[in-house]
Amino acid sequence: MQRLTQTPRPDWPSRVEEVGLTYHTPDGVTYWDESASYRFSPAQIDVLEAAGNTLHTMCLEAVEHVITTRRFDEFGLSASAVGAIVDSWNRDDFSLYGRFDLAYDGIHPPRLLEYNADTPTALVEAAVAQWYWLREFGGLHDQFNSIHEKLIGAWKSFAAAHSGPVWLGGLKGHLEDAQTVLYLQDTCHQAGLETRSLFVEDIGYDSARAAFVDFEGREISACFKLYPWEWMWSDEFSKHLPSTKTRFIEPLWKMLLSNKALLPVLWELFPGHPHLLPAYADTPANRKRFGGEFVRKPKLSREGANVTFFRGDHRIEETGGDYGGEGFILQEAATLPCFDGNYPICGVWIVAHEACGLGIREDRSRITGNGSRFIPHFF
Repeated sequence: MQRLTQTPRPDWPSRVEEVGLTYHTPDGVTYWDESASYRFSPAQIDVLEAAGNTLHTMCLEAVEHVITTRRFDEFGLSASAVGAIVDSWNRDDFSLYGRFDLAYDGIHPPRLLEYNADTPTALVEAAVAQWYWLREFGGLHDQFNSIHEKLIGAWKSFAAAHSGPVWLGGLKGHLEDAQTVLYLQDTCHQAGLETRSLFVEDIGYDSARAAFVDFEGREISACFKLYPWEWMWSDEFSKHLPSTKTRFIEPLWKMLLSNKALLPVLWELFPGHPHLLPAYADTPANRKRFGGEFVRKPKLSREGANVTFFRGDHRIEETGGDYGGEGFILQEAATLPCFDGNYPICGVWIVAHEACGLGIREDRSRITGNGSRFIPHFF
C-alpha cells in the first residue's frame, strides 16, 4: 500500500462534474483530491474484499442475535420502532448498499471502525468519478470497483419481487445528497424500474387510505430515502411507520447495523476476531479495560461528530457536534497508517450483501470528518 503524489488533470473540475461529482470543492475547500492516489497490490485488494464479506456476515449474525435476545435497549431505540424492526427483519426486506470504514495499512488485517449501513454517501466519487479517473490514468492498472454493476444487479433483483415505480429522494438543499440520489435513480432506471423523484419533506400521509403518498396523491409503494432512520422516526408521520405498506430502502432492520452499539455486540460475539477492535458500553469500569488509547463514539452520529480520543482520563483529540443523546460506546483506538501526515480510511462498499468496491478518505486528523478528502486508488 503506497500513497503516490501526482499532477492533477488540468481540467479535472470539469471532468468530474461531467460524471456527476459537482461538489468537488465545497466552500472552496478541496474534497476530491487527485494530487495523490493510493496504490495496492492485488493481494491487498483481495484482503479488503474478503474482510468486507466476512464483516457483513458477522453483522447479520449480530442483528439476528440482538433481535432474538431482545437487546434493543442498548441501541437507544424508540420503543415504538422495535416491533417494526423485527417485522422488517423477518420479512427479509430488501437492502441495497452500505459501507464499512476500515483501518488498513496493507500489512495487518483490516479492522472495523464502523458500518455506515443506512445512508452512506461518497458513492458517486467511489463508483463513478474514480473509475473515469483511472481510465485516464492509463496503463494496465485496475481498481476494486464493480459498484455500478452491482447496484444495477441489485435493483434487478428488487424488480423481480416488486411491481410499480420506485420513489427516490433526500433532503432539499443538499447538493451531495441530491447527486447521490440522482445517481442511484439512474442505476435503478438502468435496471428497468420506473422511477420518480420526491424530497423527503414532501412525503405525505393519506389517513383515508392509510398510505404514504406523493404530491399527486399516488401511494408510495417503494421509496429509497437518503435520510437516516433515527431522524425519520422523530418526524411527524413516524407513528404510521410500524403499519405502513411502503417498503423503504434502506429497510428498518438497518437501524441496528447503522448504530455503533453494534460494535460491542460484535466484540462480545466474536472476541479477538482479527477484523474487530475491542469495544464496550461506555461505563467507568469499561474505560479501565484499555491500556492505551481508546475512542468514545456516539451510538448515532455522522461525519465524525462528537468523537473523542482518550489516553487514560486525558482527552487528546475530539470533535464537536450535536450527537450523543442516545449514549456512547468505547472502542480501542486503531493504529492508522500515516503517509506524510495523512491518515487514510478504507471504505469498503457492500451492495446486495457483497463487497464490491473501495473508496478512500484521508485527513490530517485521525478522525475522518465531513471535510476529509477523497483520494482515488488503483492496483
